[in-house]
Amino acid sequence: QAPLVESGGGPVQAGGSLRLSCTASGDIGSTYAMAWFRQAPGKGREAVAATVNGDFPSISDSVQGRFSISQENAKNTLYLQMNTLKPEDTAMYYCAASTRRVEWWRLLVASEYNYWGQGVQVTVSS
Repeated sequence: QAPLVESGGGPVQAGGSLRLSCTASGDIGSTYAMAWFRQAPGKGREAVAATVNGDFPSISDSVQGRFSISQENAKNTLYLQMNTLKPEDTAMYYCAASTRRVEWWRLLVASEYNYWGQGVQVTVSS
């Protein structure tokens, strides 16, 4: 079983909404922090949002006010609610988890995460 499995992606028109989900398997044990990253074609990986067990949400400036992150610990599931989507939000979205402590100022740093999902595509059309 893959350690992290994302779902909820797909095509959407600009201005629409999507909610991504990421379920962590029991194989990875307890997670300290979880996050969403994205990568658009021809671009580097970009942090989107992160949380520490559902608390202390960190949101990237590029999606602030439009995206929110939440976590349902009982289901080991992380969510990314994406509203008012724009074509520039088109990317592969990846869920990440860290089983080690992450300082709050490093929550949006990819190298802090030791588990990654396979990714889910989000395509926003104008």
